[in-house]
Amino acid sequence: MHLQQTKRASIKSGGPQYYFHDLTNPVKTYLRKEGAVRVALVTPYGATKSDYFAVSKDHKMDAKHRPVSGKVGHDRIQQGHAGESIGESIRKWYNLASGDFERIDVEIDIPEDILYLTPLRYKYANSPKSRELNKIERPLTFTRDYVSPFWKEQLTNIESKKSGTTIWSLLEICRIVKDHLPSSKVAHIQETDILRAAGPLKHFGMALGAYVGKGYDCVSEFSFLKYPTYTVPVEIKRHSKNFSYQQKKYGKDELSRAVVLCAVHDLRNVPRNIDIIELQALCDHMQRV
Repeated sequence: MHLQQTKRASIKSGGPQYYFHDLTNPVKTYLRKEGAVRVALVTPYGATKSDYFAVSKDHKMDAKHRPVSGKVGHDRIQQGHAGESIGESIRKWYNLASGDFERIDVEIDIPEDILYLTPLRYKYANSPKSRELNKIERPLTFTRDYVSPFWKEQLTNIESKKSGTTIWSLLEICRIVKDHLPSSKVAHIQETDILRAAGPLKHFGMALGAYVGKGYDCVSEFSFLKYPTYTVPVEIKRHSKNFSYQQKKYGKDELSRAVVLCAVHDLRNVPRNIDIIELQALCDHMQRV
């Protein structure tokens, strides 16, 4: 499956358009049935909400962004309320050079009533070569069993600066984890004590937001390498097995996307689009720095 850019060199005069080609039968059937489906763009950090819509060839969007009959003739991505084309959004999230795309190869999943679009490869109109984009499973996960390549690259970049703050941050995380382990657990310690790791985590590119008492614990920001800042809900848990996200979703317009920050990871079957950051695993990383 791929997106073909049309109206090249038209960014200032209405923007380029992107038509779908070679959609799989399940995706095509679903899109034709719904008429229009909201798009979640998968970034290097994972999926993020967007204002784009995938629109079938037999539909168009009315003034209130509802699908109505219309013979456009192409399955496509429409901007909706977005201020730029899907191509420009992909360029920014993946830190790509400027230039008109000829095509963007994509992977499409529909785990809920939203179309998840993952860019895999792109080709500029003035270039003979296609370039690959890294697709990383669970890009924000850092556990004793699995550390994503995205985290590894981020840590390598931070450690190369040799500021001395990395060692301090890991020592602080180890001190916090110790207070939550069964063998050394502090009496009556609260789950929110894990928020003491906010400073060290900020050094690693994870800025925890305000802790709230309803819905997600804290909407937080990740800033890795040279990529834009990514916002995602974070749940604070002592043990990841106590995470009940798979039973409910906070708000009908939310994605099934969150990060669990825990002292110890012990959840066996992690739902898709959920990342786990285990403080115990970060503490273990201390031995390799």
